[in-house]
Amino acid sequence: MWPVPTPSGAVDSDRLQDTMQQWDSSPLAEAPRGLCAQMSSPAVPTCPEKLKHHKIIFVVGGPGSGKGTQCEKIVQKYGYTHLSTGDLLRAEVSSGSERGKKLQAIMEKGELVPLDTVLDMLRDAMVAKADVSKGFLIDGYPREVKQGEEFEKKIAPPTLLLYVDAGKETMVKRLLKRGETSGRVDDNEETIKKRLETYYKATEPVIAFYKSRGIVRQLNAEGSVEEVFQQVCSHLDSL
Repeated sequence: MWPVPTPSGAVDSDRLQDTMQQWDSSPLAEAPRGLCAQMSSPAVPTCPEKLKHHKIIFVVGGPGSGKGTQCEKIVQKYGYTHLSTGDLLRAEVSSGSERGKKLQAIMEKGELVPLDTVLDMLRDAMVAKADVSKGFLIDGYPREVKQGEEFEKKIAPPTLLLYVDAGKETMVKRLLKRGETSGRVDDNEETIKKRLETYYKATEPVIAFYKSRGIVRQLNAEGSVEEVFQQVCSHLDSL
């Protein structure tokens, strides 16, 4: 189920992104739209117009692949805006907005947040930064082909998909090491392997879909952070 609330009511971002799914019916189906819906005046650029000159990078990688670290380095060097659906959901709930209250109610029931709502939040966040950002990193998205297709319909097509590809053994080793200090109950070998199985099953069709369009840039994430980032730079510098 997506998302998964923790006992405190917060949303665990790793588990949230590991279990992203689409849900077509929800109490939020008729919820008011955000910034883009307010852009009804002809003098105000529509969302596609505001975003069409921006680079949009999908960043896909398994738990322990190091994609979060690479996103941080891209932000520092290239001035991109890093967006994570998990962060956006938590921020919306914390804001106390009407939409945030409805999201909280859904999460407390363990139900799925509808894809349209997630896309509305992504779009609003992108439009809010469009005038100052040099591009956007959409972290951990899409988790299925349908999500990517809907993103293009409601927002814009991606420029690239960065596939942060570390081997299964490497990701298990990194997550077990993290578990030594994180205190997270899901940082144990059995749970990690189940998460990776879910990740591979969901991701393989996505990578194949975007490879057919020629926009996947696969990174060998077995090396050091700097070695991987050199690969990232070679791809982004050529845009």
